Amino acid sequence: MIEDTQPTDAQTMKSFIRELARKNRVAQKNKDAISLEICRKFTALPAYAAAKTVMWYVDAGSEVRTRHTLPEALTHGKRVIVPWCIVETNELELFWLEDMSELVEGAYKILEPKAELRDLPAKKVQPEDLDLVMVPGTAFDQRGGRMGQGKGYYDRLLSRARLDAPLVALSFDCQIFEEIPVAAHDVFMDQVLTESRTIVGKGRAGK
Repeated sequence: MIEDTQPTDAQTMKSFIRELARKNRVAQKNKDAISLEICRKFTALPAYAAAKTVMWYVDAGSEVRTRHTLPEALTHGKRVIVPWCIVETNELELFWLEDMSELVEGAYKILEPKAELRDLPAKKVQPEDLDLVMVPGTAFDQRGGRMGQGKGYYDRLLSRARLDAPLVALSFDCQIFEEIPVAAHDVFMDQVLTESRTIVGKGRAGK
Protein backbone atom coordinates (compact mmCIF):
# COMPACT_ATOMS: atom_id res chain seq x y z
CA MET A 1 0.00 0.00 0.00
CA ILE A 2 2.84 2.41 0.82
CA GLU A 3 4.61 3.75 -2.26
CA ASP A 4 8.34 3.42 -2.90
CA THR A 5 8.74 7.15 -2.29
CA GLN A 6 7.99 6.74 1.41
CA PRO A 7 10.25 8.73 3.80
CA THR A 8 12.78 7.04 6.02
CA ASP A 9 12.88 8.95 9.34
CA ALA A 10 10.27 7.86 11.90
CA GLN A 11 8.45 11.15 12.45
CA THR A 12 8.10 11.92 8.76
CA MET A 13 7.05 8.32 8.16
CA LYS A 14 4.35 8.65 10.81
CA SER A 15 2.96 11.77 9.16
CA PHE A 16 3.10 10.07 5.77
CA ILE A 17 1.22 6.97 6.96
CA ARG A 18 -1.32 9.00 8.95
CA GLU A 19 -2.17 11.11 5.89
CA LEU A 20 -2.35 8.08 3.59
CA ALA A 21 -4.54 6.16 6.04
CA ARG A 22 -6.91 9.11 6.38
CA LYS A 23 -7.23 9.38 2.60
CA ASN A 24 -7.87 5.65 2.35
CA ARG A 25 -10.48 5.81 5.08
CA VAL A 26 -12.30 8.78 3.56
CA ALA A 27 -12.39 6.97 0.21
CA GLN A 28 -13.78 3.78 1.77
CA LYS A 29 -17.07 2.83 0.09
CA ASN A 30 -20.11 1.31 1.83
CA LYS A 31 -18.98 2.55 5.25
CA ASP A 32 -22.32 1.87 6.95
CA ALA A 33 -22.64 -1.74 5.80
CA ILE A 34 -18.98 -2.60 6.41
CA SER A 35 -19.03 -0.90 9.80
CA LEU A 36 -22.03 -3.00 10.85
CA GLU A 37 -20.12 -6.11 9.85
CA ILE A 38 -17.05 -5.09 11.85
CA CYS A 39 -19.17 -4.21 14.90
CA ARG A 40 -20.85 -7.62 14.69
CA LYS A 41 -17.41 -9.23 14.85
CA PHE A 42 -16.75 -7.23 18.01
CA THR A 43 -19.97 -8.32 19.73
CA ALA A 44 -19.30 -11.94 18.71
CA LEU A 45 -15.98 -12.03 20.59
CA PRO A 46 -15.78 -14.36 23.62
CA ALA A 47 -14.29 -11.39 25.50
CA TYR A 48 -17.45 -9.42 24.77
CA ALA A 49 -19.68 -12.21 26.06
CA ALA A 50 -17.64 -12.36 29.28
CA ALA A 51 -17.45 -8.60 29.85
CA LYS A 52 -19.80 -6.71 32.15
CA THR A 53 -18.47 -3.21 31.41
CA VAL A 54 -17.52 -2.44 27.81
CA MET A 55 -16.15 0.78 26.36
CA TRP A 56 -17.39 1.71 22.90
CA TYR A 57 -16.11 4.73 21.05
CA VAL A 58 -18.59 6.99 19.24
CA ASP A 59 -17.41 7.36 15.65
CA ALA A 60 -16.14 10.67 14.31
CA GLY A 61 -15.43 11.63 10.72
CA SER A 62 -14.58 8.62 8.57
CA GLU A 63 -13.91 6.14 11.41
CA VAL A 64 -15.57 2.73 11.47
CA ARG A 65 -19.09 3.71 12.44
CA THR A 66 -20.40 2.51 15.78
CA ARG A 67 -23.45 4.76 16.26
CA HIS A 68 -25.68 2.38 14.31
CA THR A 69 -24.78 -0.56 16.58
CA LEU A 70 -24.73 1.29 19.91
CA PRO A 71 -28.55 1.17 20.38
CA GLU A 72 -28.41 -2.62 20.07
CA ALA A 73 -25.44 -2.80 22.45
CA LEU A 74 -27.57 -1.06 25.08
CA THR A 75 -29.86 -4.11 25.07
CA HIS A 76 -27.07 -6.64 25.74
CA GLY A 77 -27.22 -6.41 29.53
CA LYS A 78 -23.81 -4.76 29.86
CA ARG A 79 -22.66 -1.36 31.06
CA VAL A 80 -21.91 0.57 27.88
CA ILE A 81 -19.23 3.21 28.43
CA VAL A 82 -18.33 5.95 25.96
CA PRO A 83 -15.41 8.40 26.10
CA TRP A 84 -15.69 12.14 25.66
CA CYS A 85 -12.94 14.72 25.40
CA ILE A 86 -12.21 17.64 27.71
CA VAL A 87 -10.90 20.01 25.05
CA GLU A 88 -9.05 22.26 27.52
CA THR A 89 -6.90 19.43 28.85
CA ASN A 90 -6.90 16.99 25.89
CA GLU A 91 -8.04 14.27 28.31
CA LEU A 92 -10.72 11.64 27.80
CA GLU A 93 -13.37 11.06 30.45
CA LEU A 94 -15.64 8.01 30.58
CA PHE A 95 -19.44 8.12 30.70
CA TRP A 96 -21.96 5.35 31.43
CA LEU A 97 -24.40 5.48 28.52
CA GLU A 98 -27.87 4.13 29.28
CA ASP A 99 -29.87 5.67 26.44
CA MET A 100 -28.95 7.23 23.09
CA SER A 101 -30.93 10.33 24.08
CA GLU A 102 -28.11 11.11 26.55
CA LEU A 103 -25.87 12.00 23.59
CA VAL A 104 -25.91 15.28 21.69
CA GLU A 105 -23.87 16.58 18.78
CA GLY A 106 -20.90 18.52 20.10
CA ALA A 107 -17.69 19.89 18.65
CA TYR A 108 -16.79 18.62 15.18
CA LYS A 109 -20.28 17.03 14.95
CA ILE A 110 -19.22 14.25 17.32
CA LEU A 111 -21.89 12.74 19.55
CA GLU A 112 -20.99 13.25 23.20
CA PRO A 113 -22.75 13.13 26.59
CA LYS A 114 -25.01 16.06 27.44
CA ALA A 115 -23.18 18.63 29.55
CA GLU A 116 -25.68 18.38 32.42
CA LEU A 117 -25.07 14.62 32.74
CA ARG A 118 -21.28 14.46 32.58
CA ASP A 119 -20.55 15.33 36.19
CA LEU A 120 -23.19 13.11 37.77
CA PRO A 121 -21.27 10.73 40.07
CA ALA A 122 -23.35 7.74 38.92
CA LYS A 123 -22.35 8.40 35.30
CA LYS A 124 -18.61 8.64 35.85
CA VAL A 125 -16.48 5.57 35.19
CA GLN A 126 -12.75 4.96 35.67
CA PRO A 127 -10.54 3.16 33.10
CA GLU A 128 -9.81 0.53 35.75
CA ASP A 129 -13.52 -0.44 35.70
CA LEU A 130 -13.46 -1.55 32.05
CA ASP A 131 -13.56 -5.25 31.18
CA LEU A 132 -13.18 -4.73 27.41
CA VAL A 133 -12.07 -1.66 25.47
CA MET A 134 -13.00 -0.76 21.88
CA VAL A 135 -10.40 1.52 20.32
CA PRO A 136 -10.52 3.74 17.23
CA GLY A 137 -7.45 4.71 15.25
CA THR A 138 -6.09 6.18 12.05
CA ALA A 139 -3.71 3.35 11.10
CA PHE A 140 -2.73 -0.07 12.44
CA ASP A 141 -0.10 -2.69 11.65
CA GLN A 142 0.33 -6.45 11.77
CA ARG A 143 1.66 -6.33 15.36
CA GLY A 144 -1.33 -4.44 16.72
CA GLY A 145 0.58 -1.16 16.56
CA ARG A 146 -1.76 1.81 16.51
CA MET A 147 -1.53 5.34 15.22
CA GLY A 148 -4.11 7.84 16.45
CA GLN A 149 -4.64 11.51 15.75
CA GLY A 150 -1.28 12.39 17.21
CA LYS A 151 -2.52 14.00 20.44
CA GLY A 152 -2.17 10.95 22.70
CA TYR A 153 -5.78 10.96 24.01
CA TYR A 154 -6.19 7.21 23.87
CA ASP A 155 -2.62 6.33 24.86
CA ARG A 156 -3.14 8.12 28.17
CA LEU A 157 -6.53 6.51 28.72
CA LEU A 158 -5.42 3.00 27.75
CA SER A 159 -2.37 3.15 30.00
CA ARG A 160 -4.80 3.10 32.94
CA ALA A 161 -6.93 0.18 31.76
CA ARG A 162 -6.45 -3.15 33.53
CA LEU A 163 -4.00 -5.53 31.86
CA ASP A 164 -6.69 -8.22 31.76
CA ALA A 165 -9.06 -5.93 29.83
CA PRO A 166 -8.49 -6.66 26.11
CA LEU A 167 -7.90 -3.71 23.79
CA VAL A 168 -9.75 -4.33 20.52
CA ALA A 169 -9.47 -1.87 17.64
CA LEU A 170 -11.93 -1.47 14.77
CA SER A 171 -10.47 -0.68 11.37
CA PHE A 172 -11.19 -0.85 7.67
CA ASP A 173 -8.76 -3.01 5.68
CA CYS A 174 -7.46 0.14 3.99
CA GLN A 175 -6.05 1.38 7.32
CA ILE A 176 -3.78 -1.64 7.84
CA PHE A 177 -0.05 -1.34 7.10
CA GLU A 178 2.78 -3.84 7.36
CA GLU A 179 4.50 -1.83 10.08
CA ILE A 180 4.11 1.65 11.51
CA PRO A 181 6.65 3.53 13.67
CA VAL A 182 5.83 3.36 17.37
CA ALA A 183 7.15 5.28 20.35
CA ALA A 184 7.71 4.10 23.92
CA HIS A 185 4.33 5.47 25.06
CA ASP A 186 2.36 3.85 22.22
CA VAL A 187 0.02 1.03 23.25
CA PHE A 188 -0.32 -2.16 21.20
CA MET A 189 -3.75 -3.66 20.58
CA ASP A 190 -4.68 -7.22 21.55
CA GLN A 191 -6.77 -7.51 18.40
CA VAL A 192 -7.61 -5.43 15.34
CA LEU A 193 -10.91 -6.29 13.63
CA THR A 194 -11.45 -5.42 9.97
CA GLU A 195 -14.06 -6.49 7.44
CA SER A 196 -11.87 -9.34 6.20
CA ARG A 197 -9.59 -10.40 9.04
CA THR A 198 -8.79 -10.47 12.72
CA ILE A 199 -5.24 -9.41 13.54
CA VAL A 200 -3.84 -10.72 16.81
CA GLY A 201 -1.58 -8.02 18.22
CA LYS A 202 1.19 -7.96 20.81
CA GLY A 203 -1.02 -6.29 23.38
CA ARG A 204 0.44 -4.46 26.35
CA ALA A 205 2.15 -7.55 27.74
CA GLY A 206 4.19 -7.92 24.54
CA LYS A 207 5.81 -4.50 24.59
